[in-house]
Amino acid sequence: MKHKILVLLSVLLLLSSLVFAQGKKESNEGYVFASDATWPPLEFVENGQLTGFEVELMPLIGEKVGVTMTVKNIPWDTIFAGLANGAYDGVASGVTVTEERKASMDFSTPILQAGQVVIIRTSDAAKVKGIDDLSGKKIGVQIGTTGDFALENYPVTRRAYDDIGLAIEDLLNGNVDAAVCDSLIASDFVLANENYKAKLSVAGQPFTEEDIAIAVKKGNKELLDLVNKGLELAKKDGSFDELKKKWNLL
Repeated sequence: MKHKILVLLSVLLLLSSLVFAQGKKESNEGYVFASDATWPPLEFVENGQLTGFEVELMPLIGEKVGVTMTVKNIPWDTIFAGLANGAYDGVASGVTVTEERKASMDFSTPILQAGQVVIIRTSDAAKVKGIDDLSGKKIGVQIGTTGDFALENYPVTRRAYDDIGLAIEDLLNGNVDAAVCDSLIASDFVLANENYKAKLSVAGQPFTEEDIAIAVKKGNKELLDLVNKGLELAKKDGSFDELKKKWNLL
C-alpha cells in the first residue's frame, strides 16, 4: 500500500513539475510573431538572415516592457490561419487594418501609414499617371493582400502571385502592365533597389489610405496591452523614430 502511495505521489509531483515547466517555457521563449519575409524594408531575408523594420521593431517593443518578442518567417497565405490556431502569438508583417480583419483579430495602435500605389516600367511613365489609366490592363499583385482586394474596385485584370517580387519580375519581363503594392514596399523596390530603380517608377499618388499595425489573436488583451505600451515607450524615447530612419521609412 505504501509503495502504491509513493508511486502516486511521484506521478503527482511529475505532473506538477510539467505544469510549472510549461509556464516557465512560455516565459523563457516570450512571444513569437509571424512575418512574411517578402516585403522589404519591413521584413525580408538578407544573407540568410531575417531582417527589416518590423523584424527589429518587435524585439524593441519587448525590450521596453521587459519581455522577449521574436519574429519567425511564415508564408503570407497561411499567416492568419496560424494566428487563429495559436501557432504563434501575433503577426508583424505589414498588416493593414481592415474592418474584415478586425472581426477575427485585434490590432495595436498603428505603426505606419501607407497606401496602395501603382508601379510601372519607367518607359510607360508618359502614358500611365495612376490606377485610372490602367483600365483593361493586366496588373500583378500579391495574393490576399489589401492591394489584391483594392483592385476588385477597378476594371483591370488581376494576376495574383505568392509574393510581390514575382509580380515585379513579370512587370519587367512585360508579362503584366503594372504592379500594385503598399507605398512603403514600392519605395524600396523603386528607390532603393539597384536592380530596379532605373527601370521602374511609381505612377501618381496612393489610391488608398491605410493604417499598418501589429495583429494579435482576438481577445488577447494581455499581449495587445504589452505591444501598445512598448510602442508608446519606444515612440516617447525616440527609438521608434530611429528605427524608421534606419530603414528609410518616412
